[in-house]
Order: sequence, then structure tokens, then C-alpha cells
Amino acid sequence: MGSVTKPAAAAAASSKGDFSPRPEKWSQGSLFTSRTDPAAAQQQEVEGDSLELLRKIVNKENPRMKYTKLEYIGSGTFGDVCRAVDNATGGEVAIKKINLKGLRKKKLKVNELMVMKINRNPNLVNYLDSYLVGDELWLVMEFMDGGTLSDIISKTCLSEDQMAAIFQECLRGLYFLHSNHVIYRDVKSCNILLRTNGSVKLADFGLFAQLTPEQSRRSSVAGTSGWLAPEVVTGQPYGPKVDIWSLGIVGIEMVEREVPCRNAVPVSAQLLTARGERPQLRQPNRFSSCLRDFLSCCLQIDVKCRWSAKELLKHPFIRSAKPPCILAPLINAIKKKKEEWRKKM
Repeated sequence: MGSVTKPAAAAAASSKGDFSPRPEKWSQGSLFTSRTDPAAAQQQEVEGDSLELLRKIVNKENPRMKYTKLEYIGSGTFGDVCRAVDNATGGEVAIKKINLKGLRKKKLKVNELMVMKINRNPNLVNYLDSYLVGDELWLVMEFMDGGTLSDIISKTCLSEDQMAAIFQECLRGLYFLHSNHVIYRDVKSCNILLRTNGSVKLADFGLFAQLTPEQSRRSSVAGTSGWLAPEVVTGQPYGPKVDIWSLGIVGIEMVEREVPCRNAVPVSAQLLTARGERPQLRQPNRFSSCLRDFLSCCLQIDVKCRWSAKELLKHPFIRSAKPPCILAPLINAIKKKKEEWRKKM
């Protein structure tokens, strides 16, 4: 994948001013810091302020009376996920159960809950309700009956039309988050969920970072090895474009059915990224120049050259994308095979 040069229109759409103050929006600072007395706010946080906030935010009812567990379906960041049925409606939901032991996890979970409640979008898994059950926080979300993109990648080879539809939906979700000062920080195939109607949504906000006017960049290492952007690996301050790098890695996953350097130990994979070595397609000529250019726009080492979500939505590969409903036959076929396999076990 060669280097790219942004067109004038794309350059004009740069995210340079994307994080201007929006006081009407919730920010991490408004929950956990005091502008007049930071030391006092920090002490308050240590004394368990985050747990008190959770108690104020969550539903006070007993979720065991409202939902019936059907099965365990997987693990997300900081918690296990099960499929359940709403006893009143008969509809299926996903319940993420998070153990709150440990102060930092409590703080993170308040963050996750607030970002889910405030940032609602068709391309983000829909938040429904939350409860405190003993030492656990239960997050009730819509159930994505088509499984994960990781499942799809492991079972079949995606066409470029299918990839374009998936990229477009992910970018719409990321553009929404970035416009609302949120860095996702955990874009990977197992966090991209599907429905049997073809819809594609981002899930699991356990590692998100809420930016504020006072803190428009982050430097903490957060994410999953293999998908980390160079600036995260090298400990440099970073912004929302770390999500774009990770999306480019998801693109490599879709193309080659595995993460670059998958067989290398995590440290080796990170060293390659830290040295400024971009992932390369093993057989680039098998794919269109438009797809290759799109991936190149995502996987630029220099953040200034890496395209934003807004710019990528205007890339020719995405502009030619078909509606996500084209994914429905593929998702349903793979789901049917998985169900048949389960019956044989």
C-alpha cells in the first residue's frame, strides 16, 4: 500500500477543530473533577464517589424479575455477556455483567454507562437499561442476533462489496463518536456486531475516552495488541484517529482473514508498528486499487496523513458501498450453519 495525498476537499475537512468546547454535553470532567478544587475532587473519587454515582444512575428494580437468562454468549471488556428474554415483551436482550470490585473499574463503568446513555446512534449497540446487583453492574443492551464480524471472517471470505458495506456502517458510528468527543479505542472485529437484517454496530465501550476542552488528547496505552495505532504503542499523545488505524487493521482482517503479525508475540507486533512499519497485504493484486487505497488512507503512520472518519466516508470505496442489507444472506447462512453444528454437539 503506497502513500496517499489528501484531496483539497478532504484536507479542508480536517479534524483540527473537531474538539471545540461543547459545555452542554456531558464530559468526564463534569463527573469526576472539580474546576475549583481538583484535590478535593480526587479525594472524593477515592472515597467511592463513582459507586454513589452508579447508584443514582441505575434502575432500582430487580432485573432477575424482569429478565430470564437463556445462555452465556461471550466476554467483553471487563465483563461477561449473556442472552436473556424480557419477560414482559418476549424480546431478546444482551446483558453484560461487570464485576465492580476495584475502584478503577467502578470509575470506568460510570464512564461507559454515561457514554452509552448519551451517545445513541443507529451504528452503536443500543443501551436499554442498567442495574446494580451485589458487586455487579448489569448493562442491558439490544441483542445482535447475527454474532460478531470475527465470526464471519473465520467462516468465509468477504467480497469487496460486503467489506465496503461493513466499513461504511463502522465509519458512521465512529464519525458520530468522534463528533461527540469520544475515542472508542477498541475497534476490532469481535467488537463489531451484526444483525440478521444486515445492520452493523459497534459494541463494548469499556475502553472509550471522553475528550474535554481541557484534555483533547490522551497518552495512556489502551486497546488490544495488534490493533494499536503507532502513536499509542510509542506512548505519544493521541486523538480519535487511533480508531481509524484500528479500523484499517480490521480491513486487513477482512481481506486476509487474520490480524497482521498474528503469529508473532504481541511485543514483536508492537515493535513493528513502533518502528513505523505499516501492515502490507500479502497478495495486493488480488484486490482492487480502490480498496487498497482505502486501507492505505487508514494505515498512515503520520497522523496528519491518516484520514478522519468524516473524510473516509467520502472515499470512492465507501461512496460506492451498497446498503448493509446485502450482508443479510451471508449473516443468516453462517448463523444457520452454527445452529446446525450446535445441534450435532
